[in-house]
Amino acid sequence: MPTFTNSHWQAVQKGLKDKLGDVVYESWMQPLTFCESKTTDDAVTVQAPTRFVKDWVQRNYTTAIQETIAEALGGAPMAVTFEVAAPAAQPAAPEAATPSQGSTPNEMVQQVGQAIQSSSAPKPAVTPLTGTQSKAPEKSAGLLDAGNPLDTRFTFDNFVTGKSNEFAYAAAKRIAESEDAAYNPFLLYGGVGLGKTHLMHAMALHIREHQPKRRVLYISSEKFVYQFIRSLRDKKTMDFKEAFRSVDVLMIDDIQFIAGKEATQEEFFHTLNALIDMRKQVILTADKSPHEMDNVEDRLRSRLGWGLTTEIHKPDLETRLAILDSKAAEMNIELPKDVAMVLADKVSSNVRELEGAFNRLVAHADLIGCPITLDTAQSLLKDIFQASNRLITLDEIQVKVADYYRIKLHEMHTARRSRDVARPRQVAMYLSKRLTQKSFPDIGKAFGGRDHTTVMHGVKAIEKLMQTDKQMADDVQLIEKMLTSS
Repeated sequence: MPTFTNSHWQAVQKGLKDKLGDVVYESWMQPLTFCESKTTDDAVTVQAPTRFVKDWVQRNYTTAIQETIAEALGGAPMAVTFEVAAPAAQPAAPEAATPSQGSTPNEMVQQVGQAIQSSSAPKPAVTPLTGTQSKAPEKSAGLLDAGNPLDTRFTFDNFVTGKSNEFAYAAAKRIAESEDAAYNPFLLYGGVGLGKTHLMHAMALHIREHQPKRRVLYISSEKFVYQFIRSLRDKKTMDFKEAFRSVDVLMIDDIQFIAGKEATQEEFFHTLNALIDMRKQVILTADKSPHEMDNVEDRLRSRLGWGLTTEIHKPDLETRLAILDSKAAEMNIELPKDVAMVLADKVSSNVRELEGAFNRLVAHADLIGCPITLDTAQSLLKDIFQASNRLITLDEIQVKVADYYRIKLHEMHTARRSRDVARPRQVAMYLSKRLTQKSFPDIGKAFGGRDHTTVMHGVKAIEKLMQTDKQMADDVQLIEKMLTSS
């Protein structure tokens, strides 16, 4: 059997690029290296830069690599073993930089979002998380300053659980209590106002209180993008990398906002891999699951789904009642049961709107000096109640769209793909998702038993078209107005 050499490995890399395409090759094959010293007569040793890359390649591309190696050797088969490459030796630390040499990574991080507080007299470091003196090193304090402030009201104790969120709550608490990285990365997703941010704040507060030595950074996706762009502008990308990879727990809210930003996605992907490879915990939130995210690279989408992905659903009636009881007890207010029942019944979309309606009712009672009654609630919250009374059905949407585009109703259920039929059908799917609580599979069933992926494609197609086609945007808005006002 011929000896496998570097020239063979180069031929293997070229063959893999031809077989798998540029995207897969650049994401997964190009980072691999051939370890000549550990290769034997019957097995080739391939090294990956991180454990995640090794596991992913080993699980998904072992056969392709073995076949390509056999081709490079003229048909001789060889086994493949995978391992994580040893980290490169770190160079000696340079001498301390003078002001003219630029900011340190710590200073660069501190400058984002808020100015560095200074004083002529030294002060103990105060974390924005607990308001207590921090025993963490100066670098840790700077990283904490870079993030968004945490709301100390958002704790595990005041998070009301129900069927819609009990699994997400249990997972979040388990991760916060663990001293090691668990379920990595942990991704919470769901609609607005359902409690994702509450749980993220609760996790950060719990870790800071019970594990003060762990460096926690909570930051919005918007600020992460801004900081990365600023590092590119100032030519401090290495400072950016060092700053974000030196934390023990990285928490990023609304990660879907990096969609379409290729350079940011690239850096986030490598940051994510680096932290996970060092067994640092990564916690994220998004408005949808990874496989539903638009304009996100395949390798990042697969990486986001690698750990534990948990959805928070809309709260059921019992949970909404429990939330109102909790808020009333917290504010020491007596909320009549009939008022609580009406509020919980009418405001069902999300927790944020429910609390907003409650706060409006409480503020009115306090300012006017009158008790909270059912009549007061119905009068004050009339706009909210009227909006909830109008429940739109999938059948109504199909009828209205068919009438508007002058096609026959049964075309909504047929397999015809001509543009004059397919486009109205997609509009109806888009409005079905926007105006009802139905899932993608439920909508698919109502449109001739179509697969949920077909519905997702239709919804995304209309969303994109509305951004560039003013006539389409006007048509959809007009149909929606006819449905909601009738």
